[in-house]
Formats: sequence, structure tokens, C-alpha cells
Amino acid sequence: MSVFIETSDIIPAALTTQADPCLGSKSRMPEFSLAGKVICVSGAARGLGLTQAEALLEAGAKVYALDRLEEPSPEFYGIQERARKELGTEMHYRRIDVRDADLLDHAIESIANIEGRMDGLVAAAGIQQETPALDYSAQDANMMFEVNVTGVFMTSKAVAKQMIRFGNGGSIALIASMSGTIANRGLICPAYNASKAAVIQLARNLAMEWGQYNIRVNTISPGYIVTAMVEKLFAQYPERRDEWPKHNMLGRLSTPNEYRGAAVFLLSDASSFMTGSDLRMDGGHAAW
Repeated sequence: MSVFIETSDIIPAALTTQADPCLGSKSRMPEFSLAGKVICVSGAARGLGLTQAEALLEAGAKVYALDRLEEPSPEFYGIQERARKELGTEMHYRRIDVRDADLLDHAIESIANIEGRMDGLVAAAGIQQETPALDYSAQDANMMFEVNVTGVFMTSKAVAKQMIRFGNGGSIALIASMSGTIANRGLICPAYNASKAAVIQLARNLAMEWGQYNIRVNTISPGYIVTAMVEKLFAQYPERRDEWPKHNMLGRLSTPNEYRGAAVFLLSDASSFMTGSDLRMDGGHAAW
């Protein structure tokens, strides 16, 4: 005999009244607020990392952008000024190569000392190389894994150490890719795809280890994003501009702005019971 249970049967009557805070707040979605939070974003001198940094600023966070570029892109300074004048918060830049674990540790500890806290990380630093497997050199493969896997690992570790030090928990979002789940038809990137699969698995393991400290670790897996780098790729392979949109269910490519909400969601209390998960945003590419 089958037994069906209504959800209301497992919720105490006392929690179903309008007075209960579980049913909402007079504020507008306060769980998405990052006010007072200190968040590091690696790979934030430009591109997706910078776009997500701006979203975190808009949610109220103070952001430290980390990147290996000597100077961030011109757009960075406009966002930095907007943070100060319009958003009532701050964005700072630290030149860091994620392959330098000692410098990474020192820089993030220094940020935590200045702010007296550490609340979040978006690890967006990464590189790409399109080379057939038979032509791949060990040196190039090692570089890919050193930046995309070890660099992400060491950045996460450095941030988590400070979160544990202050005892307030936190949230870490690692930028993976749909390429960590699928082999992209017509895009020959064996080392890159392997590195992103490693990031997804790394997040699960870090979530398992650090859950005891109230640190959540998740990944975002974007689909194809039209960036300046991709536009250069289209100039070299113009057929991809028409072909790639046919590979997903929406029939178009994404833009960096479409991942803004994901960063705020994963870094805020809006995702407070989510860890060890992959948020795949690929237009349905991998769902065929």
C-alpha cells in the first residue's frame, strides 16, 4: 500500500503562520545581501572574473581582485570608482600569480589581517589551449594543470585557512566549465577539459573536508561565453560563430553578464544549504 505525505504534514503547524520568519522577511530578499563581507576573486582583472566581481560589489561586498596582470583592464578602474561613489564599498587589486603558493598565502593573509575577516572566494583564474592530444607537450600540459587545478586548489586553501582562523565560515565558488562534464564536439582541448573535470571533483572533496568549519564549496560550469578571447577565436575559425549556438537548447551563446547572479547566489546565504554541487549553466548543452 502506497502512502502519500503532504509537505504540510511534516512541517509543524507553528511554522506555517505568517509570523514565522521561515516564510519570508519584510526586507527584499536579504539572503542575497553580501553587505560587510570580504571576498577575493582570482582572475578578476578582466573578463568573467571582473564581471562577477562587479556583481558582488553591487550585492554589498568588499572585493579584492587577484590577477597576474601587471595592470588590470581599463574597465576595472571604472568599476572600482563606481564601487566607491555609487555602491558604498571598495574594490582593490593585488597582482598575484596563482602558481606562486607562498605569495598567494601571504597576500590573502595580509588581506584578512587588514579586514579582520575573510568570507568568500570566486576562483576564476584559468587558461585555455586548443591543441590535439598527439601534439601536446608535457610542458604545456603541466602549465595548464598548474594554473587551472593547482592554482585553484592553493587559492582555495589560502582563503579557507583565513576563514577557519576567524571562525565565521564562508563560501567558495570555483569556476569550472561544462567542458568538465562533456567532450566539446569540434573543440580539441584535452588538457583544459581534464583540468575542469578536476576542478569539479576538487570542489566536492574540499566541501567534504571543510563543511565542519561551515565553509561551503561549489562550482559554476559555464557554457560557451562570448568574450574578447572568443571573438578572436571566431576571427580565426568563423564557422564556429554559427555552429556553436546549434549545440545547446537555447540556440545562442552566453555573455559574461549572465553569470552575475550565480556568483551572488553561491557566495550569499541564498545558497546556505548548498555545498559540493556543480551549478551548470550551459544553455542545455549537456542535457541533450
